[in-house]
Order: sequence, then structure tokens, then C-alpha cells
Amino acid sequence: MQPSTRITTLLDGGSDGWEVFLKARALIAAGTSVTELTIGEHDIRTAAPILQEMHRTALAGHTGYAAVPGTDALRDRVAERVTERTGVPTRRENVVITPGGQAALFAAHTAALDPGDTGLYVDPYYATYPGTLRGAGGVPKAVQAHARHAFQPRAADLQAAAPGARSLLINSPNNPTGVVYSRATLDAIAQVCKAHDLWLISDEVYDTQVWEGDHISPRALPGMAERTLVVGSMSKSHAMTGSRCGWIVGPEEVVGHLINLATHTTYGVPGFIQDAADFALGLGDPFEREIAAPFRRRRGLAKEVLAGQNTVGLVPAQGAMYLMLDIRATGMSGEEFANALLDTHRIAVMPGESFGAAAAGHIRVAMTIADAAFVAALRTLCQFAESRAA
Repeated sequence: MQPSTRITTLLDGGSDGWEVFLKARALIAAGTSVTELTIGEHDIRTAAPILQEMHRTALAGHTGYAAVPGTDALRDRVAERVTERTGVPTRRENVVITPGGQAALFAAHTAALDPGDTGLYVDPYYATYPGTLRGAGGVPKAVQAHARHAFQPRAADLQAAAPGARSLLINSPNNPTGVVYSRATLDAIAQVCKAHDLWLISDEVYDTQVWEGDHISPRALPGMAERTLVVGSMSKSHAMTGSRCGWIVGPEEVVGHLINLATHTTYGVPGFIQDAADFALGLGDPFEREIAAPFRRRRGLAKEVLAGQNTVGLVPAQGAMYLMLDIRATGMSGEEFANALLDTHRIAVMPGESFGAAAAGHIRVAMTIADAAFVAALRTLCQFAESRAA
């Protein structure tokens, strides 16, 4: 018996981009010490008060089947948060709770696309995007955002790709580049979506990690609320990556259909997880700033290290927990550089090519280890790049 074409073609016969990461993990499993600057996993764990609330509510009995759309309390909390931050009136009926942001991305594309429909996404992209589109039955089509434009997608490129498409997926603050889309970029995106009748799927899981400029949710732009599905998550904002709690915010009618989808797939998120998420969101902006603070601080440290050399270039690091570094001066591809750095110095970074063709000749560095170790690794990385350039 053969599995379905849909499941066997998620990667379209190519790579999922995680080879260097898996190589590093194999070294670690064999007892080799490796400095990991690969995945977006906080170097702190979920805060004790959140875990205590999770424990309390589980012991109190909230361990049975949870409300599939999400608990009323959590949906109300998310709606209130979105209203306050974007100015767009949002109610419980506009929110469905999902098992993390990844499940939200899949559900959003299932809502936006019929089998065989084209879904656009911006390259560089988070590594799961093309496979998520294929899994939802769509045909993924990349729109490149170029290094020479600081990885801001251009209106002309979007316009050229849009005919015949049904959706566009964006991510700001962006993983992997750390770029925050400008108001001009978002206005251009909105115009393309309206002109070509596209659903806009906006992945905003890094909305609390903005170091320069402002985070603008495109759902707040004129005429966009009725065609935008916003993906959010507790993972990055509250260091709750393993709790798997996210959401989609969108038009009430579509949310109703998404609730039907959840009934037939995930059947909701455990109640005690939702209670903990509600509690965590109730801690407000000060707590979210506390969780984001190490990445803001390490960004500053990285800029100091990189200012002392001329080989490694820094893509404008405006948000998120990553740095995108330009290593083209070495004459190496991102894959060659990442493998050589791991082999010679046991420092693991992600090749830019893991995130699409537009990021070739770059590497992504996650700012997810203690400050001193991060600075030391970055200095070694720069020295290695200088030696290869020479």
C-alpha cells in the first residue's frame, strides 16, 4: 500500500532545510559539545507562575475535552488584546484557539484555498511554509524579497505573482531575516490583495519582539479586516513553545468554518493549557517585555561585535530573535559556511538556503544562548569568516 500523494509530496522531493540542525543534534547526542544558534527556542523556560496556574487548573479538573473553539475566557482575552493593540474591534466570535501557530497556519490555508489553488508566500520564509501550503492542498509560489531591498517585499514583484493566486502569506517581524515590514510595504501588500482578491494570512507570532519601528497588523489597514487571517501564538511572546497554544483572528463567518475544521482535526487545546495562556496574557505588557528583553540586549551586543569587522554583514535586525548575516564575502554558500563552521568550531547556525533562494549566501543566527557565550560564538564566527575571505 502506498501513502497519499499529498503526504509524500509535502517537501516536493527537496530538502526541509534542517540538515545542519540535525547534524548538530547528532554530534550532541554523541557527547560532543556544540554551541547551538539554530532554532527559536528561548534559553529560559516557561515562567513558574504560568506553570503553577497550569498545575492548579489541571488539579481542579480542567483535563477533559476542552471547548473546541477555545474557552470563552481565552477567546475574550485574545480579542481584547487584539483590539487594544490594533484598534480593530475584535470579539470572541473572531477568534479560534489552535494547537500552536503551526496548526493555525495549516488551518488558515485550509480556509483560504481549494485543492489546486495557488498560495503565495514571501522568500525568505520560515522553513515549514511551502509544506504547509502543500498539506492544505495548495500550490506554493514564492515571491522573492531581495537583500538589496533589505528583504522588504516589493509591490512590483507581488503584482507580477498575484494573477491566479488565492492567498498571500506574510510574516512580520520576519523569521528568518529579523526585518519588520514598513508601512509602505504593508500598504503595497494590502493594495495587491484587494486588487487580486487575495486572502492575506499574516503570521504575527513575533509581534512582541520589535526593536526598531512599529509592528503594524495588516488587518488594521483600510479594507483588510474582511480578507485577513492573523496567526498568533503564546510560544515566542511568553516562552511557552511546548504548550502549543495559538490562535487565528479573522472574519466571524470564516472562524465559524475553522471551528468546524478543528472539530474534525485537532478537537481543541487542553483546557488547563488554555487557562494558563489566559493567565499569562493577563500578566500584560511588562511580562512580555521581560521575555523579549534578552533578545533586544543580545541584538545590541551583536551589533558591537559586527562593527569591529568588515566581512560579515548584518541585515537590518529590527525584530524577532534572529540575526540574518551576509557571508557572501567569504565566497561560500550559506550551506558551505554553516557546515564548515560546525565542523571546525562546533558552532551551529542555519544556512540561509534553508529559508529559500533569496537568502542564499546568508546564515541565520538565533540569539538564544547566554550573553557571554553568544558574544564569544559570534566573535569566533566573524574570525572564521575573515579567514575564509582571506
